[in-house]
Amino acid sequence: MAGHSKWANIQHRKGRQDAARSKLFSKLAKEITVAAKMGDPDPDKNPRLRLAVKEAKTQSVPKDVIDRAIKKSQGGDSENYEEIRYEGYGPNGVALIVEAMTDNRNRTASTVRSTFSKNGGNLGETGSVSFMFDRKGQIVYPPEAGSYDDVMMAAIEAGAEDVESSEDGHAVWCADTDLNDVSTALEETLGESQSTKLVWRPQTTTELDLEGMQKLMKLMDALDDDDDVQNVTANFDASDEVMAQL
Repeated sequence: MAGHSKWANIQHRKGRQDAARSKLFSKLAKEITVAAKMGDPDPDKNPRLRLAVKEAKTQSVPKDVIDRAIKKSQGGDSENYEEIRYEGYGPNGVALIVEAMTDNRNRTASTVRSTFSKNGGNLGETGSVSFMFDRKGQIVYPPEAGSYDDVMMAAIEAGAEDVESSEDGHAVWCADTDLNDVSTALEETLGESQSTKLVWRPQTTTELDLEGMQKLMKLMDALDDDDDVQNVTANFDASDEVMAQL
């Protein structure tokens, strides 16, 4: 198990700088609605919904918003969202995966393609970059959850694969199919997590300087501003000095 990763730190910092909370709440609510519509509206009987609700709660989404999102899934007039993954390259050849939920595939594809083009990127075919990532479960805990050794021991007992620790906290990694079970086990020993979700974990990263990071952040922020886009992941890395200047 690895002990440290700048990528985890960068992801956390990016998360803190993300768009307005209302937009984040909207995306989390959409995931809840889709998860509830695809399965049982009871989180205890629907692992995907349980994780969606848990992530919403850790991001301080109000209970009434969560309940409304679940209720919306049961209405006959609720939108039918399609899950689509786009893949491409950003500035300096950084690989990006864009996950979207849309009720209009043509609109979303056109917007995503245009956003790539306007910001120095190129949209590729499905599968063009995803082979450079692994689909994993990620459970994030704050530094005060415990020492690296404490978190590592809890992670091993919970069935996790890897732990990355830094001054920002701990990222526990597991197989995507084990996220529900591992996160439940960790809650019993470490308490409530800061974040529990499925992510694309880069196998390798591309080192960027300040100019490269600024260009990439502009592209990622533009993609994230699209209401149809749920998540944007890139395989970049940067020094602490570069991150401090952003």
